Amino acid sequence: MLVEEQIVQRAINGDREAFTYIYDLHFDKIYRYIYTKVRSQSEAEDLTQDVFIKAYEGLKNYKWRDLPITAWLFKIAHNRVIDHVRKASKEKRADLNEADAISAGDPVCVTEQNFEIYELKRALDRLPEAQREVVTLRFISELSISEVALTLGKSEGTVKALQFNAIASLRKLLYIKFDEY
Repeated sequence: MLVEEQIVQRAINGDREAFTYIYDLHFDKIYRYIYTKVRSQSEAEDLTQDVFIKAYEGLKNYKWRDLPITAWLFKIAHNRVIDHVRKASKEKRADLNEADAISAGDPVCVTEQNFEIYELKRALDRLPEAQREVVTLRFISELSISEVALTLGKSEGTVKALQFNAIASLRKLLYIKFDEY
């Protein structure tokens, strides 16, 4: 039995320390994934907490099938994001916490960084959904190729191809955009 499987089994059996370990190990990855989807710090924090609450509540039904628990957590996160987007109003709201964080740094650096992030988000939005998912999971959530494949239910070869094509497209999109300036 693998160490991860043992920890998961302990959590299923009610060991809170084991679940805390799972939470600590995966929180940042799940948060980054959700943040890229909702683009709001406070909403991403709330949704990430929801993911772990749902995971804790559903742990008794989790069955180990040689899939890392990471894949299960990302499926919950994906479903929570879909639910959130469906319920969210189309009204754009400013997050006061994010406004405070932006105003705290050097204005020139903050502006440049925000512009780069904005351009990257625009380029990501132009990718096909499958490529965007792979890039988000690989580089923002920092999952391995095999973890992305398990999470998305695709082969590792498919994930590699999607990643390759996404990076090539991003290079073109970002090079053309910055070449104009």
